Amino acid sequence: VQLQASGGGLVQAGGSLRLSCAASGRTFSSYSIAWFRQAPGKEREFVARISSSGGSTYYADSVKGRFTVSSDNAKNSVYLQMNSLKAEDTAVYYCAADPFDCSGYGSPDYWGQGTQVTVSS
Repeated sequence: VQLQASGGGLVQAGGSLRLSCAASGRTFSSYSIAWFRQAPGKEREFVARISSSGGSTYYADSVKGRFTVSSDNAKNSVYLQMNSLKAEDTAVYYCAADPFDCSGYGSPDYWGQGTQVTVSS
């Protein structure tokens, strides 16, 4: 599976961005897709996940109620709608494909290249 994340940019605090993760290669619908982020000087952290069926979603406590993950299997794409952005959401965001469904970090097999999100306060 090859993953391409896009949609990052510079936004003011309180604003919104929508990230996209386009997949190609092996059967996309066989994988759960997760979003992670890594801020400078910090470890990579789990943000959100959508199950392979699209029927379950999971979020880190820090983004719950503000971020929404969704999928469109016909387009082999997963999206992360980010609302009410805060300065602490600033990070490089990555999407990753995991052969297993779980509620947290998991064990992704494939990673996209990352897209920068910068939130100005």
